[in-house]
Amino acid sequence: MKMTQKLFRGMMTGVGIAVLCCSVSGRAATVNVTVGSGGNVFTPPTTNCNVGDQVVWTWAGGPHNVTSTNSAWSMSPTQSSGSFANTFSAAGPYFYYCTIHGTPTSGMKGEIIVNAPNVPPTVTLTNPPSGAVFAAPANVTLQASAADSDGSVTNVKFLVDANVLTNKPAAPFTAVTNNLAVGAHTLTAIASDNSGATATNSVSISVVNPVAVQLSAQQLLPPGRFRFTYTANTGLNYVIQRATDLSPPNWTALSTNKAGSSSINFTDQNATVNPGFYRVGLMPNP
Repeated sequence: MKMTQKLFRGMMTGVGIAVLCCSVSGRAATVNVTVGSGGNVFTPPTTNCNVGDQVVWTWAGGPHNVTSTNSAWSMSPTQSSGSFANTFSAAGPYFYYCTIHGTPTSGMKGEIIVNAPNVPPTVTLTNPPSGAVFAAPANVTLQASAADSDGSVTNVKFLVDANVLTNKPAAPFTAVTNNLAVGAHTLTAIASDNSGATATNSVSISVVNPVAVQLSAQQLLPPGRFRFTYTANTGLNYVIQRATDLSPPNWTALSTNKAGSSSINFTDQNATVNPGFYRVGLMPNP
């Protein structure tokens, strides 16, 4: 058997660990309503707040009271000064009125609109995969999926290590790095929603210098098998080819594999051609 070798250069992928984290604003606030300022009115008549917030009614004149129409609280004391407070633990509209100067539908009445807490978006880096390795120089395509269950995704920011690569305000959320240097790199996608909440997903990858592919330790193993060893980079992909002569159209792929170590043994289980030539090539980066 005669042997030859050829090196194909490629692109790189990296080693990855995914971590998901989100941030939500959850601090309770106090919202104020004035009772009886300038007449038999609540000011403002409609008030917005969030779940967990407290509404404080403060009397500017009277006598008035604050009565819930749906039993969210009992009737406040009838008074001309002082205050009354209620904390809202569930989303929804809450209507109220003064029993002295109004009804649930007319006169001195008001409304509290309690908004549900914002659910942060979700984001996942779908490419490159966790644990990928790339050959230098590497141009890596980043792809992310992002969604928001109670609103919309307004931006996905891509970072390479601590450096911003690009911002994508709408799908498809994708970006390409150029000529990543040899070493470990962290790729990150940060999704933002229409309420300002964010979610982050990071993947760690590595770029390596591809070693020159060397074939050695060739053995003819009767009946009809042929074995050899080739050098490789752990995590990179290689193709093993065979031909009966060295003309380019005659090369046939026997196997492709991701190298699990720096030295790989390969056995052709059907080495019946004579003469036979073998070559191993580094496949392009995905």
